[in-house]
Amino acid sequence: MRTLVVGTGAREHALCWKLAQDGEAICAPGNAGIQDDYPTFDVSVRDHVGLIELAKRTSPDFVVVGPEDPLVDGLADVFRAAGFPVVGPDKKWARIEGSKAFTKELMASAGVPTALALTTSDHSAALGHVRREYAEGRQVAVKADGTALGKGVVVCDTLEQAEDVLYRFMVHGEIGESGRTVVLEERLVGREFSLICLCNETGFQSLPVAQDYKRAFDNDEGLNTGGMGTYSPVDWVTADTVRETEQRVIAPLLEEVKRRGGAFRGVLFAGLMATPNGLKCLEYNVRFGDPEIETLVRRMGAGFGDALAAVANGWPIPPVAILDGAAVTVMLASGGYPGAYAKGKPITIGPLPKGVVVFHAGTTYLGDEVVTAGGRVLAVSAAAPTIAEARALVYRGVEQMNFEGIQYRTDIASL
Repeated sequence: MRTLVVGTGAREHALCWKLAQDGEAICAPGNAGIQDDYPTFDVSVRDHVGLIELAKRTSPDFVVVGPEDPLVDGLADVFRAAGFPVVGPDKKWARIEGSKAFTKELMASAGVPTALALTTSDHSAALGHVRREYAEGRQVAVKADGTALGKGVVVCDTLEQAEDVLYRFMVHGEIGESGRTVVLEERLVGREFSLICLCNETGFQSLPVAQDYKRAFDNDEGLNTGGMGTYSPVDWVTADTVRETEQRVIAPLLEEVKRRGGAFRGVLFAGLMATPNGLKCLEYNVRFGDPEIETLVRRMGAGFGDALAAVANGWPIPPVAILDGAAVTVMLASGGYPGAYAKGKPITIGPLPKGVVVFHAGTTYLGDEVVTAGGRVLAVSAAAPTIAEARALVYRGVEQMNFEGIQYRTDIASL
């Protein structure tokens, strides 16, 4: 079975790594690490015509679109129109990630438990709302309506911070059109976890729960990022909590899509929080989490390729075998990330301990040398019998990585 994986990051490297165990993986456009291990093709994720031509030449059994932006742009529709089964929702339903305002409306109709929120494109109205909230002792999370590579959500400790974020998003246009409309949510307090489900019109299959670390620095300090590390399993998330999530967060949304005449073939990723007032859904994504999937593939046995093929074709989705043990992933970033950072820094990777795999994210070749090419550069992933052993092992692997300005969290799987 041949799979075409579309994307450039560690998520796509991890998908290729796992899918190649069940068959053949090819990737467009890939990165330096993917290029070393699998056939890659220099076709941009934005080049719809080029990707269809590539698919016609290579005849994949199905396609996996990795990042969110191509899905929001309608790439899955283009593949389906050309006759290729694809893991990824149509453009209409990719809005579940592409527009937080749309998703809030969908969640309300489906009865999904979530934070109270106001959606507005009016800067004055947004200021008035946050000033009232802070005057009454409540804090807010400012969320850009559109996609922003994980950096469109700011949980604001103070009114001044909220006002600053609103100016940067809505007036200054710091993240472009994505931030001109905002969703202003009540700040929730609790413990976060993630559940990723493989979905189509026949139903869904859940993958193991993972816990993500979004803040840039240790002790959950600094700005939000695309994710600085993950671990799985998450011992404090019980089987009952997973069932509740499936029944109150996943199934109702898929039913609402069906009620509106749609079919969702792809990945539904729920960002969740266990609060003193019960389970709340923070967000949905419509693709594999990055770095969640880098951790989850280390826990998978056989059947992942078969499950994705079923998703893409609308067949009943078989479960994926899950191995005993644990996995931890640590993301290595360029100095300055998630702000401005330099590119083109040479990367060296020393001997890896047994059980450690490195997935490339923002890397490229400069001549014969692998150099940095993004904010998040490498995902170092370790599998071991326990979380404690996997954590110790992954940081032994991290010690073998080096590039100028390297930064990473030292507390993944310990908080």
